[in-house]
Amino acid sequence: MVSKVKRLLIGRPMKSNELDHEKLSKVKALAVLSSDALSSVAYGTEQILIVLVAAGFTAIWYSLPIALAVLGLLAILILSYRQTIFAYPQGGGAYIVAKSNLGVPTGLLAGGSLLVDYILTVAVSASAGTDAITSAFPSLHNHSVLIAVTVILLLTIINLRGVTESASFIAIPVYLFVVSIFILIIAGVFKYATGGAHANVPEIGSAVSNVSLFLLLKAFSSGCSALTGVEAVSNAIPNFKAPAEKNAAKTLMMMGLILGIMFTGITLLAYWYGITPDEKATVVSQIAESTFGRGGLYFFIQGITAVILFLAANTAYSAFPLLAFMFAKDKYLPHAFMVRGDRLGFSNGIIFLGVLSALLVTAFHGNTESLIPLYAVGVFIPFTLSQLGMMVHWCKTKPKAWQNKFAVNTVGMLTTLTITLIFIITKFSSVWMAFIFLPVVMFVFHRIHHHYLNTADQLRICPATDKPCIKGSTVVVPVAGVTRAVLHSISYAKSLTDNVVAVYVGFDEEEISKMEQKWEEWNPGVRLIVLRSRYRSILRPLVKFIDTVEWKTASTDHITVLIPQFITKHWWQAVLHNQTSLFIRSYLMNQKDIVVATVPYHLHK
Repeated sequence: MVSKVKRLLIGRPMKSNELDHEKLSKVKALAVLSSDALSSVAYGTEQILIVLVAAGFTAIWYSLPIALAVLGLLAILILSYRQTIFAYPQGGGAYIVAKSNLGVPTGLLAGGSLLVDYILTVAVSASAGTDAITSAFPSLHNHSVLIAVTVILLLTIINLRGVTESASFIAIPVYLFVVSIFILIIAGVFKYATGGAHANVPEIGSAVSNVSLFLLLKAFSSGCSALTGVEAVSNAIPNFKAPAEKNAAKTLMMMGLILGIMFTGITLLAYWYGITPDEKATVVSQIAESTFGRGGLYFFIQGITAVILFLAANTAYSAFPLLAFMFAKDKYLPHAFMVRGDRLGFSNGIIFLGVLSALLVTAFHGNTESLIPLYAVGVFIPFTLSQLGMMVHWCKTKPKAWQNKFAVNTVGMLTTLTITLIFIITKFSSVWMAFIFLPVVMFVFHRIHHHYLNTADQLRICPATDKPCIKGSTVVVPVAGVTRAVLHSISYAKSLTDNVVAVYVGFDEEEISKMEQKWEEWNPGVRLIVLRSRYRSILRPLVKFIDTVEWKTASTDHITVLIPQFITKHWWQAVLHNQTSLFIRSYLMNQKDIVVATVPYHLHK
């Protein structure tokens, strides 16, 4: 039954040699890897206005120069990451660049920040998409968390079906969103140019007495949330069809161009229409209503905006599992993240991302504004470290015209470092937990790495001196009665060795006497040892007996505890029986250096 449901949800298993068919074309990659960055136009301008409106309506004209500064930073990041793609075509982005050029601890900080950022990406996207829906249908406000978690579950299932299939599903709404925003911008500009927009907006350059540098920097840092997701293409280069790095670079440039045009258009329209932030209506919602009225086009734009905000999470679903794979390969995350699932994706990473992001949405009650500052800090730290790593890379390798490349990354590093510091200073109350969480994440990485190194040291053998030790065998069979499961186990034990002993733990003399009589009547050719337990414990006397056997025979024999266990036909039937055999096996495997084996006997009814 479970297998049928799994096949229905994620499809048939795929062969390993089908992996090449899972590579992305530029068209599909733009949809999958740019959905996060492109969707940010739905809240990037709004984040600027939320800060500025605190100084009064007149201050909203500052959104234009701030947007211009954000566009300048976008251009720097696009050029910088384009250089990273060609320098490190194996992918991994900031993690690989920082680890290779700045050392492992710095690489872990960059990669750890990105892993956390991808979890936040899913949470922010789900929350922002829910906001777009509740803007159009206010009656759904009370169900925001449920809507967001449901969408995360659906995205997780879609991504478990494989990269190509999820890309095919996502491409249509992503491109519909781009087209709809372009139509909104063109229609909005036309309406403004023909005098259709009558909002009284402050003139550019109007004096605002209570606007401070601190406020402008805070608004700028908020607007930089529109740049999150830019790095995803450089992280996921192995997902591209050959030539991977060239296709990735072209995809990155196209993403930057589309994002720049949409962000500029939405910011201009917000200013021309005198839009201010509203808890129950997003900026894009207000622009669409002002341009088209509350008709079909308005609801289409709201619907496709909600869909793209939800699908923005797919950028993280594409990049997180690949980055987690690289961490696991370097022994900083569990090896489970290296395993490809039935559909050739890193399914453990996909599931882990879905679960953590759903918990985050629940913890923050779907509040997008609470998540965005932490989300942006998580991505600007890797931005900065990646640029610094590339500066070191150019200094070490010195390729042709390396000075120009070094200059681009230097400008990028100084800019993103400045943004990071602005975020920390202006929004410390929102991002302080990053300074607790990131060190904890780094500590976990080091503990995992230390464990894997210790395990390798203890398991490593010397081929010249370490040879198998040939011994005899003593088999101990714990029994609870005379049953077919016990018969099955003793038959197997005697096929291994004649040195077999059955052990029965009794609680009172009457049941002990009955057991001894039944065993004598059956006479399986194996001696029965009876242990009396005054405190009704099976484990304690059994372990003491095994200790005695081990003390007497460990030098000459391997000690094997063979546990009989019957397996019920249906899962619910197992609940009706005690699980003593499981407890015995679990305890012995964790406490004793002996062989512990289970002999199953399957019930047919």
